Amino acid sequence: MKVAVLGAAGGIGQALSLLLKTQLPAGSELSLYDVAPVVPGVAVDLSHIPTDVKVQGFGKDDLTDALKGCDVVLIPAGVPRKPGMDRSDLFNINAGIVRNLVDAIADTCPEACIGIITNPVNTTVAIAAEALKKKGVYNKNKLFGVTTLDVIRAETFVAELKGLSPEAVHVPVIGGHSGTTILPLLSQVDGVQFTDEEVASLTTRIQNAGTEVVEAKAGGGSATLSMGQAAARFCLSLVDAMNGQNVVEYTYVETNSDDAEFFAHPVRLGPAGVEEILPYGELSAFEQKAKDDMLEGLRGDIKLGQDFVNG
Repeated sequence: MKVAVLGAAGGIGQALSLLLKTQLPAGSELSLYDVAPVVPGVAVDLSHIPTDVKVQGFGKDDLTDALKGCDVVLIPAGVPRKPGMDRSDLFNINAGIVRNLVDAIADTCPEACIGIITNPVNTTVAIAAEALKKKGVYNKNKLFGVTTLDVIRAETFVAELKGLSPEAVHVPVIGGHSGTTILPLLSQVDGVQFTDEEVASLTTRIQNAGTEVVEAKAGGGSATLSMGQAAARFCLSLVDAMNGQNVVEYTYVETNSDDAEFFAHPVRLGPAGVEEILPYGELSAFEQKAKDDMLEGLRGDIKLGQDFVNG
């Protein structure tokens, strides 16, 4: 597999690149791109790790070379959140970055699976879709918003609360990737019972976990290490699926369901990306109300991205 990380010199990009260098299948290639001048150094640094994954770094003028022959492209490029910012504040900067990178993907490796990490994901995925449509290469089965961070946070917080091993906890998370659009389905966690108070407080904590990190870093950045791990998990699942394994992940994809044009669902992955969008099952009354309340905001986020590309 050839995997590109666009924005590889940033906090998420470096963590993600390290995990991919150590965990991609032997014989894979890792292509690191960034406009920051340190990216060749990041590539050299990683190349000293003794795994059979070839690493190359590409600077700001070499995006086409970075993308040639890629099977998977991950985009963490953009500016991070700072205290007091919400994900929508990032829109004006990050929207243009994502548009330009996706245009290059469309021109150079249009068959690649694309994982969008750049916030606000609810909107940047819609931007990517419209940009790919304008280039005539949009494939809804190969465009993903990486929402795995919401899943791993939910699993961690539930395990902490209930004294369980996080590896043994599975928490479905649907919706979007921002505030109240993040909807953990705690009613579907096997073998675990929650009080109404626990459901309310856990749901709020999962939704606001990004802010928890931003505030704890006190102006020093946002979630980079946990996001790097989440993105690596999603990428490795995608690589496994492209290599013929049966894999289900939760991810933000085009569904054209009654919920919204894009919605985080459980999906079965395969060699061609999304093989099947799976149902997310029955919701509790609390979850149903939370979903109903957030849909208008999520649809607005999506429209914002579409309008950015289409004017």
